Amino acid sequence: MFYPMNRIWLLLLLGGFVVPGVRHVSGIEIYTTSEMEVVNGTNVKLKCTFISSHPVSPQTVIVSWNFRPLNSGVDESVFYYQETPYPPEQGRFKGHAVWSGDIMKQDVSITLHEVVPSFNGTYICQVRNRPDVHGSNGEIVLKVVNKVTLSEISILAAAIGVSCGVILIVLAIIVAVRLYRKKRLENSIEMNPQELEWKGRGVL
Repeated sequence: MFYPMNRIWLLLLLGGFVVPGVRHVSGIEIYTTSEMEVVNGTNVKLKCTFISSHPVSPQTVIVSWNFRPLNSGVDESVFYYQETPYPPEQGRFKGHAVWSGDIMKQDVSITLHEVVPSFNGTYICQVRNRPDVHGSNGEIVLKVVNKVTLSEISILAAAIGVSCGVILIVLAIIVAVRLYRKKRLENSIEMNPQELEWKGRGVL
């Protein structure tokens, strides 16, 4: 009777490690913006933060950023971090992807410089903080568009406004000068003949 009971307890113990949901496993929570829009040729920061149930340090955190193009299901490496940042040395993101995060602040963001249309797609942020290696990934859908930004519109509007102001000032000066000359001419015509004769004699 004792042997079967031991066997049952052994099965239950093993089941606690094998059956999903029986063993408690903590997971990392990752937070990203679902969609972002950026103008072609500008820079964009891909924000990704996380929360882990274990202490965080640069030695325990591993970060992987991957890219899934719109027309392909194959993921491409964008950036990698393990104790130190490893920017891409080849591929479309070489010279474009830089580290913008702070591990101690649980921030693993990166910045893409001078984005181009081929950067359209889904960016996947994966974080592991050993031994906390379970959890879902963060995903950002990036759209690269061709349009004038608000700041450029503001600069253009300001330039047009200044130009119009200068033109109005010049026109006002021209009109004022012409009115002044016209007024002087009218005053000269209205002078009586005696004054003209006196001025003529004075000249002689």
